[in-house]
Amino acid sequence: VQLQASGGGLVQPGGSLRLSCAAVGFAFRLNTLGWYRQAPGKQREFVADITSDHTTSYTDAVKGRFTLSRDDVRNTLFLQMNSLKPEDTAVYYCKTLYRYRDYWGQGTQVTVSS
Repeated sequence: VQLQASGGGLVQPGGSLRLSCAAVGFAFRLNTLGWYRQAPGKQREFVADITSDHTTSYTDAVKGRFTLSRDDVRNTLFLQMNSLKPEDTAVYYCKTLYRYRDYWGQGTQVTVSS
């Protein structure tokens, strides 16, 4: 199982970014996948996840600004982030649970600053 996150960068407040997470090694379409983030000096926290039937859930801090989607043909997870705020600055990780074990991508840095 491998997860490869990409799409991070530096953006001004109010801007947008789209993160991607490419997956190999498991039945992507059958799994729930999620995004987590870790800001400097803080614990890793849940951002959003999406089930195999494309049901999504979001932490309150990103509702209405972030949209999670998945492409079960290309085995890729997406996180569209709009109206970004400085407090969204963090390393973002994609994750899935497979055979009772969590698998994490390597993380992609998102920095929101003017």
